[in-house]
Amino acid sequence: MEISAGKLWAMRRLADADGRFRMLAVDQRTPLLNTMERLSGRRPNDGDLADLKRRLTRALAPEASATLLDATWGYTAGIMDVPAHGGLLVALEDHAYTEDADGGRRAVEMEGWSAATIKRLGADGVKLLIYHRPDASAAVRAHQESFVERVGRDCVTHDLCFLLELVQYPLKSERDGGVYAEHKGKRPELVVESLKTFTDPRFHVDIFKLESPLPAAAVPDPDSAESAECQRWFDALGEATTRPWVLLSAGAGTDAFGRILAHAYRAGASGFLAGRAIWGRAVENYPDLDAVDRALAGEATEAMRGLGRLTATAARSWMAHPAFADGVRIAGADGDFARLYAATA
Repeated sequence: MEISAGKLWAMRRLADADGRFRMLAVDQRTPLLNTMERLSGRRPNDGDLADLKRRLTRALAPEASATLLDATWGYTAGIMDVPAHGGLLVALEDHAYTEDADGGRRAVEMEGWSAATIKRLGADGVKLLIYHRPDASAAVRAHQESFVERVGRDCVTHDLCFLLELVQYPLKSERDGGVYAEHKGKRPELVVESLKTFTDPRFHVDIFKLESPLPAAAVPDPDSAESAECQRWFDALGEATTRPWVLLSAGAGTDAFGRILAHAYRAGASGFLAGRAIWGRAVENYPDLDAVDRALAGEATEAMRGLGRLTATAARSWMAHPAFADGVRIAGADGDFARLYAATA
C-alpha cells in the first residue's frame, strides 16, 4: 500500500525499531486534576498539574517509543524530557465536551487549535479522542463523524499521522460510574461497530487506538479455559481494522492491562498507548512528590518495561498489518516524486 512520505516518517518515529508501538500517554487533564484534588483536598492550580506532568514525562518517556502530550499543560512542562529520537503525539480534542439531553456526547476542538497548529509544534501526529455510540442519535453521530472527517483531511494536508481513539460511553439511562471511568456495561458489539464506522477511507485514519471490547475486570487470563469467548471479540476488532491498531488502558491496572494486551496481540494489535495503567499507582502518592518520584522510578518504570517486553515478543509490527501486505511504498516514489509531492502542498 502506498503511504505519503510525511505519514511514513511519522509512523516510523512513533514506533520502535521493529515497528511496534510502546507509547506513553501524559495528555490526561480532567481525570488527573480530579485525582490530585481527591488526594490533596484542594483543587490543583496550573503549576501543580504542569509539575506532575513533568515528573511523569521525565521518568517514563525514555522507556517509550513515543509520548502523547496535551498542549495546555503537558507540552511546555514535558517536551524537554521527551527523547529527541522518540516520537511525539499531541492531543487535539478539548478535555470538555457537550452533551445532548439523552447523554450523547459531542467532541469539542481546543479553541484555536488544529492539525496545522500541532504541525507547527513539530509533532509527528495528531491524537483525537472521540466518544462514540453507533446507537446514539443521528445528530450526535453526524457531528462526531464530521469532526473526525475534517481532522483526517487536515492531517492529510499537513502530512501528519492521524491516530483516532474510540471510546464507548454510557447514555444517561445506563450510567454506572464517573464520566472518565470505563463504562462497565459496554457492549462489545458496539465497540466493534464503532470501529467499522471509521474504517471508511474518508476519515483518513492511520492508527486506531481501541479499548478492550469487554470491561477490564471481565478479561480473563489469556491461557485460561475462559479466554475463548473473550478472544472472539478481540479477533473481531482485528478483522475489522483496516489500519494498524493499539490498545488504550481506560484506567485498568497494570496486570489487567497486560491480560488485555495479550488478547489483543493474538488478534494482531501493534502495541499500546497508555497512561494510568503505567503511572496511576504512583500518582496515588500525591501530594507527597518525593514518594511519587520513587514510585515512578520503581514500579511505574518496571510496569512500562514489562509491557514493553510483552509487546516486543507478541505484538505485530505495523508494517506487517494486512493493509501493507504488498509492502510499504511512498506515494509517487515510482514516478516524478518531487513534482507530485510538491503539488500536494
